[in-house]
Amino acid sequence: MESRRGPLKSAVPSNVVSPVRRCSRTACGRPAVATLTYVYADSTAVLGPLATYAEPHCYDLCAEHSERLTAPRGWEVVRLTDGSAPARPSGDDLEALANAVREAARPQERAAEGGGKPARGADPMEVGRRGHLRVLRSPES
Repeated sequence: MESRRGPLKSAVPSNVVSPVRRCSRTACGRPAVATLTYVYADSTAVLGPLATYAEPHCYDLCAEHSERLTAPRGWEVVRLTDGSAPARPSGDDLEALANAVREAARPQERAAEGGGKPARGADPMEVGRRGHLRVLRSPES
């Protein structure tokens, strides 16, 4: 409705609702990233990606609270992934990476195993190596 002075303004300020859903935990205002649902018949807590709609018997959790989630004794926690998030490396992946780094740091041992020949692509000026540092022979003038 408009008056002679312009549009009428409401005397009561409107409460604008944030489009971002917040964590359901008390005193936590972080944005929600996961939804927790309890299946009482199976004694299971299901934690999955953030639901499309807020449901009355589901709990939205932030990243920190979803990672620290524990269930009551005798209950099982089922964590569902949506596939869009990158998978965390497993212990086997990290161990394989560590072994590859250790192997790359031992070029002299591999050269000795190969009959004393320098490793393919090795610098003829290289005298020694310690980790990533190399000792080079000074150029002869």
